[in-house]
Amino acid sequence: MTDQILTLKEVAAYLKLTDKTAYRLASEGKLPGFKVGGSWRFKREDLEAWIEDNKTKVNGESSK
Repeated sequence: MTDQILTLKEVAAYLKLTDKTAYRLASEGKLPGFKVGGSWRFKREDLEAWIEDNKTKVNGESSK
């Protein structure tokens, strides 16, 4: 399976955030995720695209 699904704890570790910060960002719609039975899940490829998109915004460029 090429689409790896991550839990909130795994995403927090991957992005070097606290669990609470990752949860807040997901709840606010700032992290690309979805809920399964009340628990957050994230596709690794969506997170990598989100990182690239936000990286260019920080540098003052637009990827669109």
